[in-house]
Amino acid sequence: MPEPLKNMYNESFFEGFITIFKNVYPNLNIEKFRADILDNTWEDLELKQRMQHIAVVMYKHLPSDYGKATSIIIDMVKQLKVSEESMSFEYMFFPEFIEQFGLDNYEISINAIEEITKFTSCEFTVRPFLIKYPKRMIPQMLEWSKHDNAMVRRLASEGSRPRLPWGMGLPAFKKDPDPVIPILENLKSDPSESVRRSVANNLNDISKDHPELVLKLVKKWSKEFKTAEMKWLVKHACRTLLKQGHKDTLNFFGFKLPKQVAVNKLEVLTPKVKMGDELRFQFEVSNKSTSNIMLRLEYGIYFKKANGSLSRKVFKISEKKFPENSKLNIVRRQSFKPITTRKHYTGIHEVSIILNGVELKKAEFELET
Repeated sequence: MPEPLKNMYNESFFEGFITIFKNVYPNLNIEKFRADILDNTWEDLELKQRMQHIAVVMYKHLPSDYGKATSIIIDMVKQLKVSEESMSFEYMFFPEFIEQFGLDNYEISINAIEEITKFTSCEFTVRPFLIKYPKRMIPQMLEWSKHDNAMVRRLASEGSRPRLPWGMGLPAFKKDPDPVIPILENLKSDPSESVRRSVANNLNDISKDHPELVLKLVKKWSKEFKTAEMKWLVKHACRTLLKQGHKDTLNFFGFKLPKQVAVNKLEVLTPKVKMGDELRFQFEVSNKSTSNIMLRLEYGIYFKKANGSLSRKVFKISEKKFPENSKLNIVRRQSFKPITTRKHYTGIHEVSIILNGVELKKAEFELET
């Protein structure tokens, strides 16, 4: 079993952190601070709860004046930055402090966010500010998109994602993403790969509510910037549309399905799958045409839900040129081991084969206890 991530907050970590804290804030009572963190609730706290707990304890020990408290945090960040890389995940209790205690102190908090995010990402912290202060925050995000620090530029994109995983949703941007587009325009050719990846992820979020807007935008960008980086960005931005079989998006990337291409001999090799084991299936793809064809090959698993209905999840197999007059035999496996992101239910499930967004064959199998 891998070590739980929450255990990164160990004795060694706190020794280093408390040393820095004491250096920038000599009034810190080290013994009391350590005791308040490692109280009788600590062992039962999960990762996010531990971050929140550390932020609360810091608030208790820092000066009551919010401006002075954030100034001390920024001084800690500057000292830690010497020896720590950007995006230091374990220090995300700094942004947590701003999110919990700084929402009513706009100017101080925004200045603090700009500094802290250079060290550990404030992508979650900035979202309640976007909701509470939209007229001030949208111009701020646009300004950050032109910042000389790549992590600040990344925050402009990542923080404005309508559907950031594990983050607070932004309903206004789900409904109308227009304010986000100028930010992404500024960042689409950013020299930083992490910034460009964030732009692609932001567009992928937008595509779930506004597919035509995203497709129009990536077509425009593809004409303006014929680089390998842009080619990757627009493809990554459209990954959900491709999985959904969005016809216009598939056509844009050259995934048309001629009648001469077919799926044959779909066979479920494990018609009864025990919980914790794996499904195995095989099938054949044939191209009877006289030309090579770009083929996006996927399979779908129709998972049984608690209410008895089936819900499809698509898994990519490959994406490549399929030679003329040829056949391809494929065997795949799908694990049914317990995972935290999906609960498995016994009963009839289905597997399907998808070529260039078109579902061509489907077969049943049963998941047993």
